[in-house]
Amino acid sequence: MSTFDEYAALARQLAAHRRENDRDAAAEAAHRRALHGTLDQLGHRLTAQGHRLDQLGQALGVTPPTASGPPTASGPPTASGPPTASGPPTASGPPTASGPPTAPGPHVAPGPHVAPGSEVASGSHVASGPHVASGPLVASGPHAASGPSTSAAGPGVPASGGEPAGALAEAHRLTDEADRLVAHTEAVAHRPPLLPTWSPPARALIVYVGCALAGVVLMLAMVVASDLAVVGLGALYAATCAGLPVLSFLAGYLVLGRWGRPALGTEAPPRFAPLGFVICALLVPLAYCAYLLVFRLLP
Repeated sequence: MSTFDEYAALARQLAAHRRENDRDAAAEAAHRRALHGTLDQLGHRLTAQGHRLDQLGQALGVTPPTASGPPTASGPPTASGPPTASGPPTASGPPTASGPPTAPGPHVAPGPHVAPGSEVASGSHVASGPHVASGPLVASGPHAASGPSTSAAGPGVPASGGEPAGALAEAHRLTDEADRLVAHTEAVAHRPPLLPTWSPPARALIVYVGCALAGVVLMLAMVVASDLAVVGLGALYAATCAGLPVLSFLAGYLVLGRWGRPALGTEAPPRFAPLGFVICALLVPLAYCAYLLVFRLLP
């Protein structure tokens, strides 16, 4: 193959690689635009959720906690400088060789020898005289590195962050869950605290009947007091026919106005006053008549 043919083949290969790189760059740009669009959408949704939660808190009379913000770091610790020796090393004397004499070599200047690329730490090996290194210097002190240097973040911490698409998908799921909880909170806040799952007529009926039964209990207490000559018959009849029914009706009316109103809503709750008055006006006297029929008139 001639040189021109080799050049043409390499040019075609280079053009193919360039087109592939262009396609990868375009796909990466589209992926980033999609991620940015999703991030902006989540930001708008979270902002709307924050406003809605503030409105719910103001309507319910709940003061949101003030965020103090994340703690700010004062900065990484700075080293005061490399450890310095207190003075030049002093030779204790000429070294004595215990083995056979070595071959003469090039002249080496006296002083501590530092191997290129090695670290010098305080407390490491210090020569006591002329020293000739026959290989790389290996420190035997506590600062000797036993392997490749690790990341400052510590073991087990990945150098790069997680996948952005996975993080955005998790944030999208949490945002949907927050929307569902906000909708559930609004639905609960639009229901009264007293028997929230009951309909308004059923709630009013059970409240007025309960207050009327409380009036019947008071009426029986007055009957016992009348038997003991503590309360006269006139007061007993007046309380049974007028006083206790009216008090029972007012109690039920106030209970429905206080605990029958939803947390969210300014309109007055339905109290069904005619129904309550009829129940209280009939139940207490009928209970007294039943008492007379059972315990007084029948032998």
